[in-house]
Amino acid sequence: MNRQLKRVGVVVLLLFGALFVNLNVISLLLADDLATHPANRRLIVREYAIERGPLIVGEEAIARSEETGGELRFLRSYSEGPRYAHLTGYYSVTLQRSGLEDALNADLTGRPTEVVAQNLGELIGARDRPGNAVQLTIDPAAQAAAERALGERIGAVVAIDPVTGAVLASYSNPTFDPNPLSSHDRQEITDTWLPLRDDPTQPLLDRTRQERYPPGSVFKLVVAAAALERGLQPDSSFPDELVYDVPQTTSDIGNYGGGLCADGDTISLADAMRVSCNTVFARLGVELGADALVEQAERFGFNRAIPYELDVVPSLIPDADDLDPPATAQSSIGQRDVAATPMQLAVVAASIANGGQLVRPHVVAAVLDPSGRRLRGPASAAWTGPGLNGAAIAPRTADQLRDMMLAVVDAGTGTRAQIDGVEVGGKTGTAEVPDGPPVTWFAGFADQRVAVAVVVPGAVDDETGGGVAAPIAREVMAAVLGAGS
Repeated sequence: MNRQLKRVGVVVLLLFGALFVNLNVISLLLADDLATHPANRRLIVREYAIERGPLIVGEEAIARSEETGGELRFLRSYSEGPRYAHLTGYYSVTLQRSGLEDALNADLTGRPTEVVAQNLGELIGARDRPGNAVQLTIDPAAQAAAERALGERIGAVVAIDPVTGAVLASYSNPTFDPNPLSSHDRQEITDTWLPLRDDPTQPLLDRTRQERYPPGSVFKLVVAAAALERGLQPDSSFPDELVYDVPQTTSDIGNYGGGLCADGDTISLADAMRVSCNTVFARLGVELGADALVEQAERFGFNRAIPYELDVVPSLIPDADDLDPPATAQSSIGQRDVAATPMQLAVVAASIANGGQLVRPHVVAAVLDPSGRRLRGPASAAWTGPGLNGAAIAPRTADQLRDMMLAVVDAGTGTRAQIDGVEVGGKTGTAEVPDGPPVTWFAGFADQRVAVAVVVPGAVDDETGGGVAAPIAREVMAAVLGAGS
C-alpha cells in the first residue's frame, strides 16, 4: 500500500510540475504571441479602435478608415477597390490582412508592435492617436491606363521609374473588390471570399509579383547582355539559318514562322534582336555557355528575392550544372526552365534604360505622422546585396542594348509600342507553354522616364507579344509621359 501511495504521489508531483512549467511558459514566454494572435478577440477590438492611416495615391486616399460607432470602431474602405486591390490588399476581421495593409501595418497603426494595450502612448492618454499616412509612388494615370488597356484579358503590368525605382503602376487582372472582404459582417466576408478563392481565373493572385511565366524572347535581353559584356558587338555576325542544329539532341530550334531572319547569309546581333531571331540566340547561348548565361541572369536579379515592400517570388534560371547544351539553347530563347515575374522583367528593362544600375523597386514614397511630419522616405534606388554591387551591366553595354531595343520598336517586332515624339525601346516575347496557349510579353522603356513589363498569358490563334503586349505597354508609358495615346 505504501508503495502504491508513493507512486501516486510521484505522479501527482510530476503533474503539478508539468502544470507549473506550462503556466510559466504561457505567462512568460508565450504571453506576447498569445496576446497578439490574430484570433484573439481583445486584440481585434483593440486594433479596430485605431484609426488606421490612409494609403494615398496622388491626392486621393485609396484606403481609409471610417468611424462606425460600433464595437469595431473603424471600418476600412477602398475608393478605387478593384484598381488597386492587389496593392492595398484588405483589412478583414475574419481574413486578417493582406497586401500593403499587412506589410505596412506598423506604419498604418502608428504603433511599433501590435500589442497596442502595452503602448506607452496609450498609457498616458494618447489612445485616440490615428496611424500614419503612407504616400505611394503609383501614378494614378498610369494605373488607370493599365486597367483600361488590359481590359478583360488575364495579365499584369508593372511600370517603374528607371532612375529612382519608384513603382508607377502595378496592376493584375482579373482583380477583386476589397471592400466586402473588409466588412464587419462575417457572413458577407465569407460569401465574397469563397467564390474568389475557388475562381479558376485566380482573381486573388497578384500576377505582377506572385506568378512566374516563361519569358520567351524577352530573355534575349539577358543573353545579349552576357554577350556584350564578354566583348561581342552589336554588329557581330552570325549564320542566318532556318534551324539551329542543337548539340546532343535531334530537337532543333527554328524561327517564328519557320523562315529565315535575314537574307540567308549572315545577320548581326543587333538585327537578330530587332527581328527576334531564335536561331541566333539559341546558338549564342550555347557558344557563351551556361555559366555566362546564369551569371548574367543573376546579376539582373534572377534566383533572388527582389527587395520590395511586398513579397515577390524569385524569377528562376537553373544552375549552370543543370544546363546541358540543349537546355542552354532552349533557355536562351526564354523557354525550358527559365521563368520570370513581370516585376523582374521591369527591373531588367529599367536597368538597361538607366545605364546599367540594378534598380530596386519600391512603392512607398513617404510615411507621414498625423501632423504631416515626414517620418521616412523611399527606399534606396540601388539593389545591392550578397553577390550584387548595384550594377547589372556596364554603362557601355547598357547603351548598346538600349540602341538595340530602340531599333526593335522603330522597325522590328515592337512597332506597336511607338509613341509619337518619344524614344521608345523594348523587346517582345511569345513563349510556348506545354499543353496551353502561348504567353505574350513586352518589356521596354520610354524616354528613360519609365520602364515597363507586360505579360498576357492565354494568347489565341497567332497572337504575339508585339501584337498583344506592346500596345498595352504603349498606353501605360504614354500615361506616365502625359503623351497622347
